[in-house]
Amino acid sequence: MKALSGFYYVDTGAALVTCRARGKFRHNKQTPLVGDRVAFTDLGDGTGALDDILPRRNEFYRPAVSNIELLVVIASGAIPVTDPFLIDRVVSIAESRDCEPIICINKCDLDAAEELYRTYQGAGFTTIRVSAETGEGIDLLRQTIAGKTCAFTGNSGVGKSSILNALEPAFGLQTGEVSEKLGRGRHTTRHVELFRLSNGAVVADTPGFSSFDTEWEEIRRPEELPATFREFRPYLDQCRFQGCAHVKEKGCAVRKAMREGRIASSRYESYVRLYEQAKEVPEWERK
Repeated sequence: MKALSGFYYVDTGAALVTCRARGKFRHNKQTPLVGDRVAFTDLGDGTGALDDILPRRNEFYRPAVSNIELLVVIASGAIPVTDPFLIDRVVSIAESRDCEPIICINKCDLDAAEELYRTYQGAGFTTIRVSAETGEGIDLLRQTIAGKTCAFTGNSGVGKSSILNALEPAFGLQTGEVSEKLGRGRHTTRHVELFRLSNGAVVADTPGFSSFDTEWEEIRRPEELPATFREFRPYLDQCRFQGCAHVKEKGCAVRKAMREGRIASSRYESYVRLYEQAKEVPEWERK
């Protein structure tokens, strides 16, 4: 549930056990992540020793979490207006990691963000409009994440904390207590922690979009990028040339679908931008 200063806090379902990792983890260059399912030895005094990490569904490095089922991307059509490219970059990362993106548009009482809503719903994503201020859509979001392990992310000011507080006021109290205990400030290292909600969801307290910025080079080679745009997939085998990059080639089925309105132009533009960025990453830098 939490990793801090070499201690790993394991939720057994009945208690929270403070564990240390056995020496073999260091020897094998393995690092337990928040979200890991683990085997451990209970030492009987509230402490334990981590023995093994069970196979992971996925893992992220910034923030350092694993086994995330849903990534809830908070966006806004009101100030601050979210740049679709920020959403698309994070969604591409999630898609490459077997993690389902949920698009959550906050502040719908101020701006319904029709274009954002149509773009992501049309691309096949669960897209929910909410207002942390009025409570609109919060019940639907609560139902959507029930029983799932989730991370929430969003650019600064879109209301991530407000949404979490609206979902469950106790969450806000917990994170407030954590912040006070750690004395979080400008120079404080942020840690990731999981919190249980009453609907069975487990939510990761993570930083905003900036935490995913440097992860791009760890994600995909340029040729692997198209598959992370789900609305491209029906067209990927229909291009005239094998190995089509879907950027400027003739006979490209993806570009044709975009021109005919079957793929949103903003999504396609994000793809091209990400593709060009991916080409700039030297092979030796990829993990």
